[in-house]
Amino acid sequence: MDQLALLFVLLLGAVISVPVGDRFKVPAPVLMTLLGIVLALLPFVPNVEIAPDLILPLLLPPLLYAAVRRTSWRQFAANRRPIFLLAVALVFVTMACVAAVADAIVPGLPLAAAFALGALVAPPDPVAATAVAGQLGLPRRLVSILEGEGLFNDVTAIVLYHVAIAAAVSGTFSPWKAGLDLVLSAVVAVAVGLALGWGANKLMEVLGDATLQVGLTLLVPYASYVMAEELHGSGVLAVLTTALFLAEYGSDADDVMTRLAGHTFWNIVDTLVTGVAFGLVGLELHNAIQTASGRWGELLGWAAVVVCVVVFARLLWLLPATWLTKRLHARRDYDEDIPVSWRETVVMWWSGMRGVASVALVLAIPLETDTGAPFPSRDEIIFIAFGVIMATLVLQGMTLPWLVRWLGVKADTDKEKELAKELAIRAAKAAKQRLREIEGTEDLPEELSEQMLRRAYDIGVRISPELAEDERREAYREGARRVKRVRRIQQEMLSAARHEVLAARSEPGADPEVVDRVLRHLDVRSLR
Repeated sequence: MDQLALLFVLLLGAVISVPVGDRFKVPAPVLMTLLGIVLALLPFVPNVEIAPDLILPLLLPPLLYAAVRRTSWRQFAANRRPIFLLAVALVFVTMACVAAVADAIVPGLPLAAAFALGALVAPPDPVAATAVAGQLGLPRRLVSILEGEGLFNDVTAIVLYHVAIAAAVSGTFSPWKAGLDLVLSAVVAVAVGLALGWGANKLMEVLGDATLQVGLTLLVPYASYVMAEELHGSGVLAVLTTALFLAEYGSDADDVMTRLAGHTFWNIVDTLVTGVAFGLVGLELHNAIQTASGRWGELLGWAAVVVCVVVFARLLWLLPATWLTKRLHARRDYDEDIPVSWRETVVMWWSGMRGVASVALVLAIPLETDTGAPFPSRDEIIFIAFGVIMATLVLQGMTLPWLVRWLGVKADTDKEKELAKELAIRAAKAAKQRLREIEGTEDLPEELSEQMLRRAYDIGVRISPELAEDERREAYREGARRVKRVRRIQQEMLSAARHEVLAARSEPGADPEVVDRVLRHLDVRSLR
């Protein structure tokens, strides 16, 4: 099997893992990791030959962009306190704890190298957390916090990693320079992200066509990441800034086709890239096996200790952090999403899985220092890091669904229905207001005006049937059943039309372009 065949296997696995995961209640990223581990153990499967410095630029931009599309700047702003405590403060704490323990138990490990190990295992994976949380029906507030943590902790961890690696390679460390680098990296990233977001938004207006606009959204995250890295900024933060800008300002309410096409396209990209990313995580088991070379007992012991530190440092941090956030929340900020019970805190704790970013960082550890000497304890760092990644991703990922069910943590459907009802009322009022404006400028027949008023009312009722009055609710339901029946018959008629047109494509003298154009017209009619 060559590298290209291996890539196709991972892509196929990414597609199949979704229904299989749904069937057996196992997160798809975990299944892909297990597939990668199995492939890594097969003798005819080659080692993955991807340059370490290409893993993050290839995989992270589309994954981050896809994740940001599901959230908003307002949500991040409202949750700034818990996100800061998890994505910044907890990363520092985890790095320090791992560095202290690793320095104590691994003979000959310099403190700078220990901090590098701590930085690369500190950030929970944003893709793993959101993919797993999204399939479990968790409360939206928990998903929001996990998304915010996952998206921003890589920024902190990657910058700290580079500082620690630079100290280990050069043998010198300046706290002031490290702090300045951190600030400059963030400033450059935000500037690049805003500039590219604004430019991409203007370019989309020029392009107009939905296909071209969606294609541009695939290029923009890569451009943002590469440009920020070239200017010594944080590529991850630049992608987040660009994505948030476009999510806030790049959406035209009336551009239905672009929105539908973009939603479908990014679901496909998210599924395929996520599958490949976690398949690569499992395949990198080759490196851990080669590193062990007869020292399994010693290395497994060190890895187990660091796994415990990573897992329990998160728990010991979450308990007081959640308590503090609740106190501050009660006094000041009612829009903030926080865990409301110890059960939700436990779920947040067990959701701290490591993944793609940690793999990329551990593989990017230099081979030599500036003096030409081998990088200190590089083999030990690689094995311990892979131990943490595999243990948290597989163990926590496999048991998280069971833990959620056992604790009884689930989404607040009543709150979601109430929000949908509020939005339905606003939508119906907006439609009625626009109808009044049209009546003020156009002479509408009374019958048409009443018909349009009923349709404005139906806009809200279709979103939230609870809006209908009790005596009208049954009538509406009967009308909805009748409309559903009409739509079913219409869809069957359109299906017959599509089959007939598609059959004409293979007839002699048929012009495929004309056939496809007619078929697209029928497809659009089917969406109405």
